[in-house]
Amino acid sequence: MPGKKVTRRKFVADSGTIGLGVMIVPRHVLGGPGFQAPSDTINFAVVGFGGMGSENALELAKTENLVAFADVDFAFSESKVAEKLKDNEKKDRPEGLKLKEKFDKAARYSDFREMLDKQKDIDGVVIATPDHLHAVVAKAAMLNGKHVYVQKPLTYSVHEARALRSLALANPKIVTQMGNQGHSHEGARLVNEWVQAGIIGPIRDVHVWTNRPVVYWPQGVPRPTGSPAPPAPASPFGNPFSFGYVNQLLASALGSYPVPPGLHWDLYVGPVAEDVPYHPIYHPFNWRGWLNFGVGALGDMGAHLIDHPFWALGLTYPTSIEATSTQWGTMRIPPDPNAPAGSREVRGYSRPVSYPVATAVHYQFPARGAQPPVKLNWYDGGLYPPRPDILPDDVTLKSEGGVIFIGEKGILMHDTYGSNPRLFPVALTEDAALVPKTYARIPWSHEMNWVKAIKGETKASSPIEYAAQLTETMLLGIVALRTGQGRKILYDGDKMLVTNIADANQYLTREYRAGWEV
Repeated sequence: MPGKKVTRRKFVADSGTIGLGVMIVPRHVLGGPGFQAPSDTINFAVVGFGGMGSENALELAKTENLVAFADVDFAFSESKVAEKLKDNEKKDRPEGLKLKEKFDKAARYSDFREMLDKQKDIDGVVIATPDHLHAVVAKAAMLNGKHVYVQKPLTYSVHEARALRSLALANPKIVTQMGNQGHSHEGARLVNEWVQAGIIGPIRDVHVWTNRPVVYWPQGVPRPTGSPAPPAPASPFGNPFSFGYVNQLLASALGSYPVPPGLHWDLYVGPVAEDVPYHPIYHPFNWRGWLNFGVGALGDMGAHLIDHPFWALGLTYPTSIEATSTQWGTMRIPPDPNAPAGSREVRGYSRPVSYPVATAVHYQFPARGAQPPVKLNWYDGGLYPPRPDILPDDVTLKSEGGVIFIGEKGILMHDTYGSNPRLFPVALTEDAALVPKTYARIPWSHEMNWVKAIKGETKASSPIEYAAQLTETMLLGIVALRTGQGRKILYDGDKMLVTNIADANQYLTREYRAGWEV
């Protein structure tokens, strides 16, 4: 637009129209070195400020403008900001003080929909809610023309991953990023370069593991009932304390609690079709282990661990998936005398409500050009992969997790987030040192990579176009697990269809509360 002045008001109006993108006046036009003009500053909002939302905001607030946030629990958000005011030595933390200053000035909303409707100066939205809300909020923000930074996992379901990917592809001027920060790290680029240079030869097996959830949040536990403990059932073994009865006692012992003042529980539940009574076992943080709100360890750490083999090996959709696990946490459904004879409803049954403590998932991926088929194996909850024979006995597999690529010439290992990549036999390190750096390095944080992409200075590291396919792969492990142990599902990625077990397709999506659909 030669000769036409672009006002801030005009800029905000334009960026609120889907597909028009962002117009940023370069900093050098308006000021000298170190000067950041208002037109070169992103106005961002956060939905789900507690937890990772406050961490993302801490980074962004160093240079960008926090104008609003939406959260169902303002007190928790305030506590997370307060935690950041001092460092470990109890000294003032400059970035924490800056966040506090901007947080106090930002507009507050309990409902993100009201924020998107009323707050017209937002350029980009950080979404750091529990998993079940990610796609709901991201879709609404994108339909309002906002750039989005969505915490991992990108979505709660396979269907939602497809929906967001379609929306992103249809609107390429909207800059998107999933919060798997390891995708922007140096280690991830080294892994790609070494694998693709053939340092360890063709790769047919990959092992991925994490200790989540056992040291972070509970899984495999029953839903709290708040009702009196049931009487001991008759037992043919003379002892009523079966696994099922112990779980019923635990569900009763967890008790019931009123909704705390200031917590908007109905908005927290959001798109969940089921009526879930409040309990402090869900909020904050522990939501990840519950089927209503999270997708377990696969959703939490798959984005940080499966990401690297998925990227380095050029994987897309798996062709088969099978899963096994320890016991699910369940909720007892009492018998329904009006149900059809012979059905589980007439007998009563236990319905899964929290993910198992430990899970193993095995994915098969087809050949890609000259690359052979790959089997990717996932282990969580304290399970470890088998040690490769070539791995020296004095090398310990770290409990927090990692990845092992098994090649014909050796193995490549790295820690979580792609950090500390290393090769065995060690002699391969000499060859690796000669591999050229073909992947551009990112000298900023993952959050600032998103901001600079919005400003047109670079490309987003982990945009939805990529992140949605990674997320879908992760969540297919949940689909296989819910389909049943001892079964393998065959998957047609082009059609988003499980081809051999029709009932498994119900787990590709979910039921929504009216008005919250994706």
